[in-house]
Amino acid sequence: MKGFVDAPNYIIEVLEGGTTLEDVVDNHVYEQNLAEKNAFVVANLGALMRQHVLWKTTMPLVRPFYPVSCNSSPVVIEVLSALGVGFVCANKAEITLVLNHDIPPENIILSGVCKQFSLIKHAAKNGINYLMCENEAELRKIARAHPEAKLLLQVSTEAQVEEASVTIGCSLKGCRHLLEMAKELSVDVVGVTFQVPVSCRDPQMYTHALSDARCIFDMGKELGFDMKILDIGGGFSGSEFQLKQILSTVRPLLEVYFPSVSGVNVIAEPGSFYVFSSFTLAVNVIGKKAVYQDIHDGLTPNDEPEFLYYMNDGVYGSFVGKLFGNVITAPSVHKMSLTLDDPVFSSSLWGPSYDALDQVVEHCLLPELSIGDWLIFSNMGASGQKGQATFSDTDQPPVYYTISTDDWFEMQEAGISLDDTIKNFSLVQYGL
Repeated sequence: MKGFVDAPNYIIEVLEGGTTLEDVVDNHVYEQNLAEKNAFVVANLGALMRQHVLWKTTMPLVRPFYPVSCNSSPVVIEVLSALGVGFVCANKAEITLVLNHDIPPENIILSGVCKQFSLIKHAAKNGINYLMCENEAELRKIARAHPEAKLLLQVSTEAQVEEASVTIGCSLKGCRHLLEMAKELSVDVVGVTFQVPVSCRDPQMYTHALSDARCIFDMGKELGFDMKILDIGGGFSGSEFQLKQILSTVRPLLEVYFPSVSGVNVIAEPGSFYVFSSFTLAVNVIGKKAVYQDIHDGLTPNDEPEFLYYMNDGVYGSFVGKLFGNVITAPSVHKMSLTLDDPVFSSSLWGPSYDALDQVVEHCLLPELSIGDWLIFSNMGASGQKGQATFSDTDQPPVYYTISTDDWFEMQEAGISLDDTIKNFSLVQYGL
């Protein structure tokens, strides 16, 4: 996941004979109990593949472009590349990572609200022509540094305005101004992009966004631009129900505003959709504190304690997404640490820094734990979304990659042969 360091060659353990992901976690917990009790990650490439199958069967006419900032594991990049997914990059490191996996430049889009001049020139040097743009200053930089650029105008949506204090994207009126300026500067505009946040619960927000996009396409046609790309963003949580909800809203609108005869290519940016369920993080409890509250506070009835647990990983490591608003769900307790019918207590979970910002989970109910017990965080594939690689010098957890034989055969049937298509993998039987 974001910030996890992978070796140059990746060992993929094939799970046979009914071996499960839980068995793999159990084995590594046992190994770490005999060693240094370090945090670790188990990645399930089968889950990644199943999400791709779900996307292709549900949204067959919308090509996915994966935002690398969501999870920059080279294995994720290599698998998605083999599946024919495009990529959205936000900086030089992400561009380098993707190009090193032989992704054609035409399958890369450069995002970012305020890109450095050097980054735009770097994209031009590497033949990356598709760039997002949302303001006049950015347009002028692109015209100077990358005259061959093909722009996707980034338009704001009502959902973004309601959720964020700083709106990303320009208004419908502002797009007219940018189109006129692009014409003056001889910069080509080829499409429109917008974002409906994944936290938005109302699929109808796509109605307004697609209507605005159609207006911008019409403006562009008036000014002589041949606009053929519509990017509907990355507001996909990963659940099949939510994906179908969005589809039920988007499909009839696309048929009206952008019918197939129009020649417009519809793309999207599913990030957490792909990876959220693929990564499981195991952390060790390294500290514990009991806090007793006054019964009149109403926080801890019967004068029971609240427990503060300190873990060997926190927001300056694997949980960096917490600093950017990501919600970290409560973990499960590893079965080796559990006794049947244990009572549960109000608990909070903290990283190892003792920093006030290093709170991973503010409140959850857990049985009383001891130092050395293990907590398992599922759905951690996108936990580092929008974060830096790391904010400390601490070692990053190792990642153990797995795939079941069932998922392996399904991937083969889908036309993806890992041993032929993906260069940097070594497949071994689990346990060898």
